[in-house]
Amino acid sequence: MLTVVQAFDRQPIAELQTDDAAALERKLATAYRLSRERSTWLKPHQRIAVLHGLAALMESRREHLARQIAREGGKPYTDAMVETGRAIDGVRIAAETLRTRAGQEIPMGITPSSENRRAWTINEPIGVVAAISAFNHPLNLSVHQVAPAIATGCPIVIKPATATPLSCLDLVQMVQEAGMPDGWVQSFLPESRELAEAFVADPRVSFLSFIGSASVGWRLRSKLAPGARCALEHGGVAPVIVDRSADLDRLIEPMAKGGYYHAGQVCVSVQRIYVHASLQTEFSDRFARRVQALRTGDPLLAETEVGPLIAPKEADRVQAWIDEAVAAGARPIGGGRLNEATLYPTVLLNPAKDAKVSTLEVFGPLTCVYGFNTLDEAIQEANALPEAFQSSVFTNDLSSAFRAAERLDASAVMVNDHTAFRVDWMPFAGRHVSGHGVGGIPYTMEEMTSRKMVVFRTG
Repeated sequence: MLTVVQAFDRQPIAELQTDDAAALERKLATAYRLSRERSTWLKPHQRIAVLHGLAALMESRREHLARQIAREGGKPYTDAMVETGRAIDGVRIAAETLRTRAGQEIPMGITPSSENRRAWTINEPIGVVAAISAFNHPLNLSVHQVAPAIATGCPIVIKPATATPLSCLDLVQMVQEAGMPDGWVQSFLPESRELAEAFVADPRVSFLSFIGSASVGWRLRSKLAPGARCALEHGGVAPVIVDRSADLDRLIEPMAKGGYYHAGQVCVSVQRIYVHASLQTEFSDRFARRVQALRTGDPLLAETEVGPLIAPKEADRVQAWIDEAVAAGARPIGGGRLNEATLYPTVLLNPAKDAKVSTLEVFGPLTCVYGFNTLDEAIQEANALPEAFQSSVFTNDLSSAFRAAERLDASAVMVNDHTAFRVDWMPFAGRHVSGHGVGGIPYTMEEMTSRKMVVFRTG
């Protein structure tokens, strides 16, 4: 059995039956049979109808879904409502994308050997999708895996995070209520880590969608069967550069949101802030005041801005990293502990470059502020780690904006915005250690598709 608790006060809220090896075999066998029996494939208009029905059901249960996100994951209620809205929109994006997806004509007749032929590509579902989701956006991340699978016609078996399975299980139930035939969308709660790895390694799996830590993701990739493809979304240690021309009045608020949204438990959360030496003191003072004003507490309260970490052991880890950095010379502002899982937001000024908070993803309510003298120096520091995901630069100088955008090692560079900006129709991907493949609902649909070429000989 799996016990699900509230992230904030650790009170039990559900007991769930886990799956053993026999249950996994039944689910994979069903998914594989559906993927191979083309007569059972749903037509595009049927898949669109399911997606529209799912969006309507989610809309009707929006309050329940938001409160559930807040309870099991600790995300403040206001932000959980935003996540629910994004998830509903994500389902609609998948339906809209399905309306316009198409193959392409391949030129023929451009050499003598290709005369009298017409060729084009068509899209087909890749096959069985194994999805492993993360705790920090338990509904929206599940939508990013399930909705593209429905849209492309892939049977999917999804494993939610053990800390936050309820949102995903609700989503799977609503998919069935929306008219999806049995077996196309199934959940999986493995009784052991070994069974989860067997799930990924099964030769019937054609595509792995993984959202989580780099150490787990890269290990699972190595276990895929020959021919299986994957998309891995890992974490970052997101850098922000505050150029000497930046307008502090316009950046304090977005920086506070980008650094402390969901207590910093976001893969592109602001973590390393490089501030030009001429602005460092003023920025640090103003930013620290705003961070200290953030309201920390029970995520179910409408006024809460920062909730708990997902587990007490994560709060212990983040606090230990802060203490280590302070012992090595960093100056802390704010901080402290509300309860076993909840930390008050902290700003660290000038931690050592080799400290854990400077080199590893914190995934907690902490940002670090460093000074720099030249833009190239800041870019070099921002690019110093093997993680590369989203980054940002605040500047009112066009040449500095272009220089940073072109030279930062990142999959996306935000200009005058925080690193955690995302909309669900844009490409979203980590580079290097931070990931493999491309997320974002239309791009995930592409990843879950195989292209087939058809060539007609004429005349």
